[in-house]
Amino acid sequence: MAIEAQEIEALIREAFPQARITITDLAGDGNHYAAEVIDESFRGQNRVQQQRAVYAALKGKMDGAQGELHALALTTKAPD
Repeated sequence: MAIEAQEIEALIREAFPQARITITDLAGDGNHYAAEVIDESFRGQNRVQQQRAVYAALKGKMDGAQGELHALALTTKAPD
């Protein structure tokens, strides 16, 4: 079950409407992506807190063996 980059971005954007979001399909298979999410709401949070918030925005798309998204290399930060 593959997922489109646009769907990943839409899910993240729903939780972080003002974020700068970049999604890259790493393997061309719709299962391995990298995402960079830059949002002001991350200011003052550590990296684990930031990434948990993004994973929560994916609404279970990565859960278990049946998840639509197999791997996501995630970079998060507040804007400079």
